[in-house]
Amino acid sequence: MMQPEHIAVSLLGAAGVPHVLWCVPIVVRLLAIAVLPLVPATAHWWHKNSSKLLVALAMGGVALVHFGARDFGVHLHFPDLAPLLRGLGLEVTQSASYASTGPGASAVAGALGNALWEYIPFIVVLFALYCITGGVLVTGDVPAHPATNTGILALGAVLASFTGTTGAAMLLVRVLLQSNAERKRKVHTFVFFIFIVCNTGGLLLPIGDPPLFLGYIKGVPFLWTLSMWPEWLAVNLGLLALYYAIDRREYAKEAARDIVVDEQVRRPVRIRGSINFLWLALSVLTVALVVPGKPFLGTSFVPFAFLRELIILGFVGLSFLTTPKGLRREARFEFGPVLEVAALFIGIFIAMQIPLEILAARGGELGFRETWHFYWGTGVLSAVLDNAPTYGVFLQVAIAGTTPDAPGGIVALTTGEIVRHDWLAGVSLGAVLFGAMTYIGNGPNFMVKAICESQGVKMPSFFGYVLWSGAALLPLLALVTLLLP
Repeated sequence: MMQPEHIAVSLLGAAGVPHVLWCVPIVVRLLAIAVLPLVPATAHWWHKNSSKLLVALAMGGVALVHFGARDFGVHLHFPDLAPLLRGLGLEVTQSASYASTGPGASAVAGALGNALWEYIPFIVVLFALYCITGGVLVTGDVPAHPATNTGILALGAVLASFTGTTGAAMLLVRVLLQSNAERKRKVHTFVFFIFIVCNTGGLLLPIGDPPLFLGYIKGVPFLWTLSMWPEWLAVNLGLLALYYAIDRREYAKEAARDIVVDEQVRRPVRIRGSINFLWLALSVLTVALVVPGKPFLGTSFVPFAFLRELIILGFVGLSFLTTPKGLRREARFEFGPVLEVAALFIGIFIAMQIPLEILAARGGELGFRETWHFYWGTGVLSAVLDNAPTYGVFLQVAIAGTTPDAPGGIVALTTGEIVRHDWLAGVSLGAVLFGAMTYIGNGPNFMVKAICESQGVKMPSFFGYVLWSGAALLPLLALVTLLLP
């Protein structure tokens, strides 16, 4: 019979690997997101962002209890954390290749530091794109024909890689809402908007989607993602064709009086607050050029940690100062949707540290040796967890398995590490494309859902959305396997 102390050790983990039961907090977190809005007794309570934050911090707190109770430390993901924690009097062991903390309070601080060092850039870029594009008001009401709606989605697929999925979504979602205001059958339009504009369109540049941005932080060259243009084109063309077919069918079912009103109510498209395109462009350039710890444009100046984020927040401030007075109010801009994402994902980033440790330690045992392994492995977890930290784990698995003579070539990271080109493509495609499978797969998904619901569009529940993505998106993602390098 196992003794109590042995049970405690086995649950806390052994040989530097947490026990799998400590993944329960992240599972509970995901169930809360999926179930609480559907239960009448909790639906109103869950609607408050403060409630989401409370549950997030509770689940993150359980994870931190694990780090404090076990007898081994935490591997630090970012070099800046080592001197910071050491300056706080915490135990840090450092070698030429890695740094790790001691157990107890040092492990708690290390885990929290790892989470925040990824969460802060993630949420700042998301917040900045949301706020800056929130100062652009695109007005107009054109007939919501299937071809018109498809054209707006196609424009979003292009913009997403260059303004970020968040930026493209904020620029276009209100136009789509205005144009479809007279239509009754329109929920499918905003589901496909999340598929395309919030996810699959953002595949070509690191600014496009949060996991690619995280890869850029970890050393993937800024322009490498352009190599995935065949997959970007195939997936987005497939989704646009499917949407057009569905919208034609739904348009034919609209009541005649609604179609007449939609045709009669017309307003020319007008763009106001265009000064914000300058702040948006400068934010994108900042992401591309300001890399903490790396020389700036070949000079001797090395940006310090979070300088990039401070500069971007400066552009947010300039956006608020230069946007015409009253325009944001007219655009119905509010902080609620981005605060909802911030509250939801802080708990995920903290609780995710445990499954990330397990995957980092046992990833080699998964037997990933083919590109499709990385594509589906990253994709499945990105659908049920956040795709940014999932990308980070499988990137490390790919790096660990790469040799200099890898077939198909390697990608040299700015960190000095190397990774197989095809494996990196599998990780990147899995994270970005499968992020569209659930509301929690990618940050902008929840933003668009919240905005649509605030405008009276009854969006699908968590499970209802999964039914949509399983039927419309998953078969297309399966076909991508044939295009993998």
